[in-house]
Amino acid sequence: MLWQGKSVRKATGGRYHASRGKKRFEIGRSPADTIIGITRVKTIRVTGGNTKVRALRCEFANVSDKKTGKVQKVKINSVAENVANPNYARRSLMTKGAIITTELGKAQIVSRPGQDGVINAILIE
Repeated sequence: MLWQGKSVRKATGGRYHASRGKKRFEIGRSPADTIIGITRVKTIRVTGGNTKVRALRCEFANVSDKKTGKVQKVKINSVAENVANPNYARRSLMTKGAIITTELGKAQIVSRPGQDGVINAILIE
């Protein structure tokens, strides 16, 4: 996991002297790394007793067509590109902003699969 607290170093290279140690709420979790496959989700508990649903694998996407305003559930064929990281497209990882190819054509993911557990996308031409 990754500690997501404040840096020990200043922008000048000087050192901050911590007033306290690391806290449990400052650690991160490993990424969901959502891939194409038979849908598999995982529910995790987060701060305040709330829950997040992580999509580990996803087979279908809810694709919206701006012109007609209709939403269809379609099968995901592949990940065309991912602006978050070029390696993600090679590994077929889906994150927000990734462009996927579907049965209707190319679509851009607008939801966060690792946080929401579903893939919502907008059709692009």
